[in-house]
Amino acid sequence: MIEREMPSFDVTRSRFRLSDDEVFVLAQLATGQPVPEPLAPAAARLRDAGLANEAGELSALLLPLMRTLVRPSVILSLEAGGRQGTLHHGLLIGEDHVVCHETWPGEEEAQYRLVEPRTVVWTLADLIALRQSDGEVTEETVETTMDVLEAGLAALEKASAAPGADERALVAEALAAAGGGAVAPRLAELVVELRAQWRMTAAWQGHREGAAGVVARAVAAWDCGPLGYWLRELPAEPLAEGAATADSPFRLRRVAAKRIWQELTALLPDASELTPA
Repeated sequence: MIEREMPSFDVTRSRFRLSDDEVFVLAQLATGQPVPEPLAPAAARLRDAGLANEAGELSALLLPLMRTLVRPSVILSLEAGGRQGTLHHGLLIGEDHVVCHETWPGEEEAQYRLVEPRTVVWTLADLIALRQSDGEVTEETVETTMDVLEAGLAALEKASAAPGADERALVAEALAAAGGGAVAPRLAELVVELRAQWRMTAAWQGHREGAAGVVARAVAAWDCGPLGYWLRELPAEPLAEGAATADSPFRLRRVAAKRIWQELTALLPDASELTPA
């Protein structure tokens, strides 16, 4: 059996490395709820690290973090996929504090850290490695269907596992065979250069059609490195699970970095959109 890594923390920067199980245990303790028996090992690791005691009391170091995790006003979640798989990051905005959490390829623990509330947009930009500027960009669109796109992504995965393979040629061939037509060569370039395709969602308690409820806004994009940033316009966001089918239209639009900055800013609700706790 592989021994799990202990949770750890850095007092100088108010940051913690915690697994999902450990975060769940901390939330249970913070709200006075019992810890389920299967999570007893996670609770023990937290005690051994000095983040909780035998009585279930949390270290004072954790209080700003847990107040925000337990009662966030706004939750921003980021799903970022690339050649190393899919990573989940995010930001939780509370009444007094903001918490950023980041994962790492191949590791179970995520890093949780307090960030300055005035830097929320900058922190979101950092999570997607957004450049400040890329100069003037000629707008361009690439449109196909979801099944054609999936054929290209599957071909890339296969080509990546074959050293020396001509990725662009193989992806273009797969796209054309799936019905990509004239768009296949350009889409193949984007697929091969794809650093990350990401989707960021903001959710909060507000009003929908006059009634109280959860409100969400989302934006999705591709970072294609030297080929720039491309907003995913179709399928449109926010996208419900299962809403996109094989024949659903898929459209990318090339935009300048400043447009992505604007989209991130627009995700955040203003005070009038939030329902008071």
